[in-house]
Amino acid sequence: MNKLLNIVHAVPRQFVRDYAFKSDLKIKWVRPEKISCIKPEKSGDLAQLPPLNPNEILPEYKDSKELANADETVKSMFMLSNNRNNLTTRYYRDQMVKEVQRHEQDYGSMEAKLAKMTAVIRRYQAHMEVHPRDKMIKVRLKELIDKRKKFLKYLRRWDYPRFEWILEKLELVYKPPPAHFHWVTRKESLQKLTDIYCEKIKEERLEAYHKELQAQQIPFLEDAIKKMLFVRQEQIDCDVPVTVTEQQIEDARKELAELKELRDAAAAATQKQSDETFH
Repeated sequence: MNKLLNIVHAVPRQFVRDYAFKSDLKIKWVRPEKISCIKPEKSGDLAQLPPLNPNEILPEYKDSKELANADETVKSMFMLSNNRNNLTTRYYRDQMVKEVQRHEQDYGSMEAKLAKMTAVIRRYQAHMEVHPRDKMIKVRLKELIDKRKKFLKYLRRWDYPRFEWILEKLELVYKPPPAHFHWVTRKESLQKLTDIYCEKIKEERLEAYHKELQAQQIPFLEDAIKKMLFVRQEQIDCDVPVTVTEQQIEDARKELAELKELRDAAAAATQKQSDETFH
């Protein structure tokens, strides 16, 4: 037992650091919220589909004369809002294709395909806001977003002016996958936040020191002018070469006058601001 006690006493004490831990700093890190890939913030959709007109008639029956003279009950049966959802999706898809198609019969160009996919994606996104647990629509939406990204990547590579035009026309943002995937970790984030905190402290202290030096400028110049006058007079009295010229003294006086004017203007502005605050 004594041997064990001697060994324990012989071992040097563990070094305890007395400088600040990261936990001692006023730094709070919160893990960023994960955004689903089907959300518009992640997919790159800047706009939503316009609201549907409740009196919108099915496109096939818009020019029907019989429907124009029919009863309101009969008209309601041919309204888009009272029919299947896929007809509404088709209506939005056709409207978006008309904005980018090259001619009236263009439904197979790259622009038309992107417009079709964008309309369906935004339709699915609106559906997922109401029914977030619809797994089938969620899978379809993910596949469509990935497919549209591939099409945009191809168009960006081979026809960049048209790529920019289609992004502006469909109100999209192209978000390619990162070249190097990097996990967001607590340790690395705290290191970055600590560096930012230290830089902020350094800037605050430098700013405070700068203000302190500015406050000492007027007394320093007043003392410097007195000493220059004294040195000049002593050199003249002792009949030695004069090293302090009148121009130097005059420049120092001008600088002193400018500093006093700036100080008075700042004090007046502060007083005026405080008066406005109280009144």
